[in-house]
Amino acid sequence: MAEFDTVTTLVELMMLDDDDVAAGYQAGLDGAPPPASDRSRGYWHGWRNGLVDSGRRPADAAQLALSFAIDRAGGLPLPIQ
Repeated sequence: MAEFDTVTTLVELMMLDDDDVAAGYQAGLDGAPPPASDRSRGYWHGWRNGLVDSGRRPADAAQLALSFAIDRAGGLPLPIQ
């Protein structure tokens, strides 16, 4: 079971540290194992998405919900790009 709740809204996404998300994403792309408890929710979120984008696992319901929220909003608000 994951230590963090999944991110499903833009409000939750905007609360994450961009650098942590980017570092986690790269780790997921590289196929790193699940992050340890010393990592942030942002890192964990990025890691999950890196796994999906690298084809290591399919997107889950939470990731799809966030994707739909981003689409409904017309994209990501700044500063996330």
